[in-house]
Amino acid sequence: MTDTTVLSRRAGLMTADMNGSAVMMDIMTGKYYNLGEIGGRIWELLEEPVSVAALVRKLTDEYDVSAAQCRADIEPFLNTLLERGLVEENG
Repeated sequence: MTDTTVLSRRAGLMTADMNGSAVMMDIMTGKYYNLGEIGGRIWELLEEPVSVAALVRKLTDEYDVSAAQCRADIEPFLNTLLERGLVEENG
């Protein structure tokens, strides 16, 4: 995954807020995922196609974290979303 990798949500997923933590259901598989607070924010940002670099910029603007630490923290989460088919790589 590079800074120019563009990701977006896959269609057919439902999300709900559960006391500040996002919970998502994959309608096709019936699986539930607890995305947590930060994961929920990332999920919101993935509503429209967004590059990894833009995602890092938005998160570092909102949270007290360096770009390098943010990237290191979100990359495993994004890879898990990709592996589970919950997000798609665009272009």
